Amino acid sequence: MTGELNLSNLSPAQPRKARKRIGRGQGSGKGRYSGRGLKGQKSRAGSHKMRPGFAGGQMPLVMRLPKLRGSTSKDAMPVGPFRTETQPVNVRDLERFDAGTDVTPELMLAHGLVSSSRIDVKVLGDGELTKKLTVTAHRFSGSAREKIEKAGGKVVCLREAVAKAPAKRAKAKPKPSEETAPAEAPAAEPEE
Repeated sequence: MTGELNLSNLSPAQPRKARKRIGRGQGSGKGRYSGRGLKGQKSRAGSHKMRPGFAGGQMPLVMRLPKLRGSTSKDAMPVGPFRTETQPVNVRDLERFDAGTDVTPELMLAHGLVSSSRIDVKVLGDGELTKKLTVTAHRFSGSAREKIEKAGGKVVCLREAVAKAPAKRAKAKPKPSEETAPAEAPAAEPEE
C-alpha cells in the first residue's frame, strides 16, 4: 500500500464472506424448507431451544433413575452452599515436621500434603505422633486432637464446630392432671 493512509483507501485484511440467506427462493440453495427438511419437531419454530435432557414429553432418563437421599442437605458432600468437602491429612504425615513447628495449611501445601489451599483441611487420627507441634487446620477428628495434645502439641481450629439444631417435634397434648380434672359429682344417697 502506497501513499498516505486515510478512510478512502482503507481495506479489510481479508474480504468479508457473505452470510447465507435462507428462505430466499429455490435458486439460493436454501429455499423452500430453509435447510430444516420436512415435518417434525425440528422443523418447527422454537425447536432448537429445548433444555438439556428434554425427551420430547417422554419421562426423561434423569427422572426415571432412582434418587439418593440427602444430596442437597446441609450435611451432604459438596453440593450447593453447604460445602463440606475436605482434604484429609493424617497425624502420621505430620511426623516429618521438626518439633515446635507451627504446622499451617500453607505449610502442608508446600510439603505436598494437600493439593489446594482453597479446600478445607481435616486432620485425621491415623498413625502416631511423637513430636510437639502446633497444628492449625479447619477441622480435627477426635482421635487426631487427642494424639496431638498427648504429644504435648496444640490444636488450632479455623472453623468452629456448628452445633446441629434439635429436630422439631410436634407438641404433645398436655395430660389432664388431677388438679385440673373435673371434680366428680357426689354420689346420690339412696332414698329410704
